[in-house]
Amino acid sequence: MSTTGESNSELFKLGQRVHSVNDRRRIGTVKYIGEVQGYTGVWVGVDWDDGNGKHDGSVNGVSYFRARAENSGSFVRVPNLSPGVSLLEALQLRYKSESTKEEEDEMYVLSASNKRVSVEFLGKDKIQDKLSKFEELTGASLSYLGVSSPGVQCNGDTTLANLKHLDLTGNLLSDWKDAGTICEQLPALEALNLSNNLMNKDVSELPQLKNIRILVLNSTGVNWMEVEILKHSLPAIEELHLMGNNISAIKPMSSPIVEGFESLQLLNLDDNSVADWNEILKLSKLRSLEKLYLNKNKLNHVHYPDKDTIHEPLGTYESHEKSCIPFQKLSCLLLGSNNIEDLASIDSLNLFPDLRDIRLSDNPIADPGRGGIPRFVIIARLAKIEILNGSEISRRERKESEIRYVRIVMSKLQDNPEEIKWLHPRFGELKNIHGIEDEGPSIGAGGPQKMASGLLSITLKCVGASMGEKPPLTKKLPATTTVGKLKILCESFFKLKSIRPKLFLLEEGSPLPLLLEDEMVSLMDLGVGNESTILVDEES
Repeated sequence: MSTTGESNSELFKLGQRVHSVNDRRRIGTVKYIGEVQGYTGVWVGVDWDDGNGKHDGSVNGVSYFRARAENSGSFVRVPNLSPGVSLLEALQLRYKSESTKEEEDEMYVLSASNKRVSVEFLGKDKIQDKLSKFEELTGASLSYLGVSSPGVQCNGDTTLANLKHLDLTGNLLSDWKDAGTICEQLPALEALNLSNNLMNKDVSELPQLKNIRILVLNSTGVNWMEVEILKHSLPAIEELHLMGNNISAIKPMSSPIVEGFESLQLLNLDDNSVADWNEILKLSKLRSLEKLYLNKNKLNHVHYPDKDTIHEPLGTYESHEKSCIPFQKLSCLLLGSNNIEDLASIDSLNLFPDLRDIRLSDNPIADPGRGGIPRFVIIARLAKIEILNGSEISRRERKESEIRYVRIVMSKLQDNPEEIKWLHPRFGELKNIHGIEDEGPSIGAGGPQKMASGLLSITLKCVGASMGEKPPLTKKLPATTTVGKLKILCESFFKLKSIRPKLFLLEEGSPLPLLLEDEMVSLMDLGVGNESTILVDEES
């Protein structure tokens, strides 16, 4: 190995974040610097983030370092590694040189919902001149450019005085002190994205970041104890994104519940490992919290807290009872892709005082294919919800869902009033709201009717590939018509020879139609409403 390469080894130190010279996205941590038996020269042992190495830090029976995984480590020659560049050098690289299409595709910022939003260019012919004037930059995306340090900025330098949004996703930063220095050098900075930078555990040296309103720390390895320290440096924080950090517990520093965060409106804990809802209850007294994202965790139950659930210092609840209502401003709660499977969790959402937007998709309770309940039942059980699974609930959908829900409950449990009261807490309320008679209604132009004599107007649409082009048919059918009988009727209506139909109920707002599988169940039992649409497919 050349002398130059050996002297360059001084650029690296243990624990340093580096990337491959040939690929800035191939990032790892230096675990060893020195000689390797059987090989000449200096080698750098790297534990790669993507796990794509050659060994666990041992070669020929000799252990040089311990990698995170069996094959995440490898030894690399010094010239093949980069210690990164400063923030100012990255800005020069991104905005003062001709950018490739690939680099332009990486110029984005994260929205409040953590989605990429491309940086808007001012025209290709003017972009280099415009962006080369750093003082005019208000947003910069420096993702995967190997940024490892702030760089030196002279006193009184106003080069980046107007920069408000900075995306540093996938760089080599690890020291919170460096992150603090970057913020201090950018006086107008309001939004900072440090996602996919593996930050160290010492948060104590972070200065006051009084202007930061949005901080994105997805996949940074941060835990809640570090968040508790961070909050003292973030007095104005409004959005905090903590996706993909394997957080399983909310651990406040000095009290049983999370305090502070007076301005926090959005907390994103998607894709973590929280399994116990009691951990989430520790967030219930964040006075400004409006949006709480908990998709892709391990929750199996949800409930609204009472006074006995939240342990506060003596007298706190009584003295501030009106201003300390749990989750008092929470309007959006995303619970998709968890393990929730009980109706009590659904019904408890009615107790949240301002909850209007809920996501329950990919939970057993919201999947009829796994024994859960369909969309119309969720709508009927939740009185105040205006958006379900990202789809707005229209006034018509709510009315039809509630009437349909009452009808199906009456048909199944009419002789068990106590069971109705216990299992369907909104049944009596909805029955009164819609003026439904005990015999059970059918929806029609003349208002509620008795179910026994009611006819349902059903539109049937052929969608099977081998059925040919057939116009939709609208038929009036008795509510007692079974799924099996309707299949026979469809064979006759559409002249389906040797084709066995399969039926799906098309529900407003639902992304997928509901398979009508049980041939013995009636349309009435399924809660099929008037003017419903049923898709006629074919058995495969």
